[in-house]
Amino acid sequence: MFGNTKAFSSFSVNDLQQAKQFYQQTLGIETEAGEKEPVLTLKIAGEPSVMIYEKPDHTPATFTVLNFPVSNVEEAVDKLTAKGVQFQHYEGELKTDEKGIFRGGGPVIAWFADPAGNILSVIEQR
Repeated sequence: MFGNTKAFSSFSVNDLQQAKQFYQQTLGIETEAGEKEPVLTLKIAGEPSVMIYEKPDHTPATFTVLNFPVSNVEEAVDKLTAKGVQFQHYEGELKTDEKGIFRGGGPVIAWFADPAGNILSVIEQR
């Protein structure tokens, strides 16, 4: 039924202008504002795109809503940290190092939040 559709992901934020600034200026992603609705589309290489919408009673996701594949997580973490991004630090099964990087099995990954508190990641793909 949906095998040939171009599905896309979406998530909410509490401030669309703040999200636009973060995704454009901090992460370097081209965005496009909705023509009729108050939405923001992230123009990420390839398809599908990601839609962000403002929700007055927004509650941040407690899981990763968007993963950015990179060739070197440590370099990505250093560059984003220099731009003011703060990485999450976890203990236990997902224990991260001092930079916030998980190296404990599976892909090397580091999590951070957008201004609305949604969890994003940089994940190493070789």
